Amino acid sequence: MLARITLLLLAFAFTPTVLAEKITIAAASDLKGCLDEVVANFRKAHAGDEVEVVYGSSGKFKTQIEQGAPFDLFFSADSAFPRELLKAKLAVGEVHPYAIGRLVIWSKTIDAGTLSVTDLTRSDIQKIAIANPQHAPYGKAAEEALRASGIWEQVEHKLVYGENIAQTAQFAESGNAQVGIIALSLVLGPVKTSKGSYSLVPNSLHEPLEQGFVITKRAADNMLAKAFADYMDSGQTRAVMVRYGFALPGEASDH
Repeated sequence: MLARITLLLLAFAFTPTVLAEKITIAAASDLKGCLDEVVANFRKAHAGDEVEVVYGSSGKFKTQIEQGAPFDLFFSADSAFPRELLKAKLAVGEVHPYAIGRLVIWSKTIDAGTLSVTDLTRSDIQKIAIANPQHAPYGKAAEEALRASGIWEQVEHKLVYGENIAQTAQFAESGNAQVGIIALSLVLGPVKTSKGSYSLVPNSLHEPLEQGFVITKRAADNMLAKAFADYMDSGQTRAVMVRYGFALPGEASDH
């Protein structure tokens, strides 16, 4: 009897334990709301694991990863930033395209549903919020649209710059700007749809907002990071992305 108990204890002692894993995701702020929902769905199948998401500017996240920031996945609003990390051997595998973003003119106080880009020259529109083009892909696209419409010089003095697209939306929502050129995904979130109106900025006015993510070098052997990357291609995730106004790669609208 004692021998059997000893054998059982030894068996338990050498049985491998499954330890909970953790990943930290750096994500472009246009994904706020959308990625929160995706993560919540993912957690249902990974209840013992921890997934943390930090939202901000894609360009700033790229710089932070280059400087050693402890992120396991990087979701950028521009596929170019992850490609640069991959080229610098700071990421592994490949860049995964996950969405194509849409730019909109949104306002809480003006009927933006009837606004075109050229209408932003109107005298009653005194402040226009856009994300900083230096490090925010949506800001770069907004500048491209204003220049392509031939009104950049006329509206440049009106511009208020957000550090990322979420802060840009906050500027328009708070009244610091009457209009924001922001991400459709933020407009279709649970808050702003009921507060304001919007019109789509034609895709022809700016380079495509092709968004991609990558697994960083530090997470090369992290199975949870790999599982999350695979989950991004699931039908459930793709349905969430579409609901937030993203076009899926290969299915982008020309309008």
